[in-house]
Amino acid sequence: MLDTPRITQTTPRITASIHMTIPRAEMSKVFGPGVGELMAALAAQGIEPAGPVFTHHLKMSPDIFDFELSVPVSRPVVAAGRMKPTVWPAMRVAQTVYQGPYEGLPAAWKELMGWISAEGHTPGPDLWECYITHPDSNPDPASWRTELNRPLAD
Repeated sequence: MLDTPRITQTTPRITASIHMTIPRAEMSKVFGPGVGELMAALAAQGIEPAGPVFTHHLKMSPDIFDFELSVPVSRPVVAAGRMKPTVWPAMRVAQTVYQGPYEGLPAAWKELMGWISAEGHTPGPDLWECYITHPDSNPDPASWRTELNRPLAD
């Protein structure tokens, strides 16, 4: 299920990120441990997350995911291991929320991309997903909520 898409302006946020380039098929194997690594690095610095985890997909490829696993933070982190301090810039995006299992995300993205095109907008080269409700917060995949964001080039 997809909420009605909208165009919105985001605000800048201080974030902490781990960059990964992996085969697409390995996402389910590396995501959970990557989140654990990111949260442990934050905890070691006494920093709490200031929002949900998100993935910023830098390049679109059928076989490879080139992305940053990120989380907003209340103050800048110090680089530690793979975690780096980052800043998420303000931008104009097409945004919606998908509710359901992660297997439905490709169809949800396709629907959002159709809406962007129908509205006469040009998408930027990247995208991000924000995991609002996820397996750690509720084991029922039907309840999972993922915010889809596509920056606009126009």
